[in-house]
Amino acid sequence: MREVQLIDKETGEVFYDKLTFIYLEMLKFRKGEDELVSQFDKWMYVLKNLHRLQDKPVKLQEKVFEKLFSEAEIAKLNPEDMKAYEESLKVYRDNYSVIETVRNDTKMEIAKELKKNGASVELIQKSTGLTKEQIEKL
Repeated sequence: MREVQLIDKETGEVFYDKLTFIYLEMLKFRKGEDELVSQFDKWMYVLKNLHRLQDKPVKLQEKVFEKLFSEAEIAKLNPEDMKAYEESLKVYRDNYSVIETVRNDTKMEIAKELKKNGASVELIQKSTGLTKEQIEKL
């Protein structure tokens, strides 16, 4: 890894100390899976070896790497499978939206009924999860 900053040629002073370029020299990183200690080591290892990893290494069983491996699986889909994946994702999102709308409408109906029957705002909040402002607007 190399850190590089811009300097003023005339004075030799750092131009702006908040601007630093960090170059990762992947070829020089030679640690094996059993040698990974820091987060930096883990990231360097996964970036260098992702293209050849068949399974998730034991040392990379953290949430951040789970997301990375999940995205990598999607990225390597062939065009036909990618289209099918995107279609299924669209259907999932549409269904989720419909369910959330129904759920919200149901909460509002329950809140209206409770309010009509004299329930307190606090009880309606506990029963429906709606805010005080939402309940007062009913």
